[in-house]
Amino acid sequence: MNPAFWIQSILVYCIPTLFAITLHEVAHGWVARRCGDDTAWVAGRITLNPLKHIDPVGTILFPLVLFVATGGSYALGYAKPVPVRLGRLRDPRKQAILVILAGPACNFLQALLWAVVLVGLQVAGIRERFFVGMAQAGVLVNLAMFAFNLLPIPPLDGGRALVELLPYKAAHALARLEPWGFMLVTLLVVAGFVDTWWMRPLIDLSLGAVRVVLSPLYSLFS
Repeated sequence: MNPAFWIQSILVYCIPTLFAITLHEVAHGWVARRCGDDTAWVAGRITLNPLKHIDPVGTILFPLVLFVATGGSYALGYAKPVPVRLGRLRDPRKQAILVILAGPACNFLQALLWAVVLVGLQVAGIRERFFVGMAQAGVLVNLAMFAFNLLPIPPLDGGRALVELLPYKAAHALARLEPWGFMLVTLLVVAGFVDTWWMRPLIDLSLGAVRVVLSPLYSLFS
């Protein structure tokens, strides 16, 4: 395949992926601080400076490998987790869910914003492949992160949220999976389960939700 295609495609995905990963972690820390835990703030992690959040493997190597492995379909990555002490929240049982789900919620919001940018480009008559591609990548990357992080296996956000919601015995049993969580997720990804039975259905539902939310905007300029 043309090397120029890969270079342009990587550049198109670079900015949306960096924002998606960085703001995901900032959202966790920001909500935690609002709820009483300033651990992330003291550690200097509630910042838009990506250098504070970059993980060499998760932020750079993993997205590149996944992008190439999927033939340029999508990229997905992760940053250094923001330190949060749920026990320091004013109401740990209730507010823990808010802190945990703040990351995926931020990704969904970013997907909406990139979709607005895409509509704006269409209205302005801008057909430049780079800018249109970046807006499309912004929607896809953020919805992919939204869906992936909601996978109900700790240490992913969905798994940690489920631990907070389940009765004590079931929550304790699920929490014990966390040390092997990424290994289990990797096996499910390799087996094709995550992509077929989780990512694609949830991304399709999310895209439908984005279209519904933005339908007044589409109607206005159609």
